[in-house]
Amino acid sequence: LSPMELKNLTRVSEFFLLGLSDELEQQPLLLGLFLSMYLVAVLGNMLIILTVSSDSHLHTPMYFFLCNLSLADIGFISTTVPKMAVGILTHSRVISYGGCLIQLSFFILFGCMDDLLLTVMAYDRFVAICHPLHYSAIMNPRLCCFLVLVSFFSSLLDSQLHNLMVLQFTCFKDVNISNFFCHPSQLLHLACSDTITNNIVMYFVGSIFGGVPLAGIVCSYCKIVSSILRVPSIGGKYKAFSTCGSHLLIVCLFYGTAIGDYFGSALLPSPRKDVVASFMYSVVTPMLNPFIYSMRNRDIKRALWRLYSRTI
Repeated sequence: LSPMELKNLTRVSEFFLLGLSDELEQQPLLLGLFLSMYLVAVLGNMLIILTVSSDSHLHTPMYFFLCNLSLADIGFISTTVPKMAVGILTHSRVISYGGCLIQLSFFILFGCMDDLLLTVMAYDRFVAICHPLHYSAIMNPRLCCFLVLVSFFSSLLDSQLHNLMVLQFTCFKDVNISNFFCHPSQLLHLACSDTITNNIVMYFVGSIFGGVPLAGIVCSYCKIVSSILRVPSIGGKYKAFSTCGSHLLIVCLFYGTAIGDYFGSALLPSPRKDVVASFMYSVVTPMLNPFIYSMRNRDIKRALWRLYSRTI
């Protein structure tokens, strides 16, 4: 790069979010799809929070963590979809450099919160199934609040580490981000400086904040399955497994798409696949979580019916 080109690159003040499609006739369809999914996700998660908080039968650690997961899901989907919807309405794909950093920060924060809360919920199910007699003593309110706070501050640390890495970039090769939000790996690929060290650091941090919680979930479920297999009756096995079936389904959905997006972008770069994977875990998963828990959980369904009856 010539000195003049380098000077121009250092003055990046905004990026362009290319989104899912460049076709103008598809924009109204995308707007309707994203807004409807956003409303369903926000209203569904708010209904879960309202149901749990209004029903004393659900004032347990499991549903306390579920409420916090719903709050994280609302924040997670709210970092990306509203900006994209405004961009379609105003026919502008521009996002300022500062706005990009803010979006990146909140995206990592709420995404990591989801990750860690799913791990905490797996530990809760492990204690409930493997140590049922000591469940109340172990999962006391103080420990529950402590685990949520640790999840929040660890997620905050992760988001700030990603922000610091992006702030180290002095210039960018391009201002077009082939996604509908400021994706960390996309920004890394756009940097014109040597990003090998930053790549190593980013994926190391991602492995710590993603791999360690996943290992905790796998370890918890190994012990849960081992404990369930020792239950003599078929009915007892089904009852024990049904208490963690919803959580396991959400874990598979979230981690399957997130791992494919996070590490697939480094191994086999493909803008279209990256956008689809990002869409799945940042939009589809927060929308499906309330349905998975409400449709597969008898306690939630009963509480919803009681809430509906009181309202009527």
